[in-house]
Amino acid sequence: MRLLAVETATPGASVALVEGRNTLATASRIDRVGHAGFVVPAIDFCFDQAGWSPGDIDAVVVDVGPGLYTGIRVGLATAQALAAAFGVPVIPAVSVDALAFEARTGHRLIWAVVDVRRGEVAAAKYRPVPGGVVKEGATELLKPDVLRAMLQESSGQSLVVGDVGALPEGLLRGVGRAKAGEPRYPNAAALAEIGLAKLEKGEYPAPDEVRPLYLREPDVTINWEKLRREGPWGPA
Repeated sequence: MRLLAVETATPGASVALVEGRNTLATASRIDRVGHAGFVVPAIDFCFDQAGWSPGDIDAVVVDVGPGLYTGIRVGLATAQALAAAFGVPVIPAVSVDALAFEARTGHRLIWAVVDVRRGEVAAAKYRPVPGGVVKEGATELLKPDVLRAMLQESSGQSLVVGDVGALPEGLLRGVGRAKAGEPRYPNAAALAEIGLAKLEKGEYPAPDEVRPLYLREPDVTINWEKLRREGPWGPA
């Protein structure tokens, strides 16, 4: 199976071409903006490095979030356009799942976090198992103090990966059984490995049914609703 994987849901944007479980080409950049200007040249670069054409791929794997609203839209639009052009599936992957999969360890619980701004992170907990991780519960929007409380209450040792730098300084200090680790951002090669498992099992939606995972409405929608309620000059 030949896969194109696209990660633009976080500042750590990346693209990878993978055949089976072998990564043949990658491109990456860390930038909170500019995903639209990065992704197409990165895809072209990877095809050139691998000696493939877009018609060679069997599926496109894309990070549907949570993460940066604009970045998610860029990645999903690109994946759906390629899928429509070449008649291949779009395999959705989740940013926190990719972080946890890449960070899988022998014994520590893994807490994957993604900065979604406005003083919140998207977070999920995983238990490592041979060959991967098992998610325990849903992906949630959490305030940092709530995340700290959950870490303190958790049994066993914990590894916190992802956007740890977005957490308040010293948040993990005093949480004796928790430590920060890598990766900071999900990468396309990890997405591809998750996508391959779904493709082999046939567990994926139709391309036009793939939806972004925002966890909350985008800022522009919320601001518009506030304006509609209160009027242009604020509440009466």
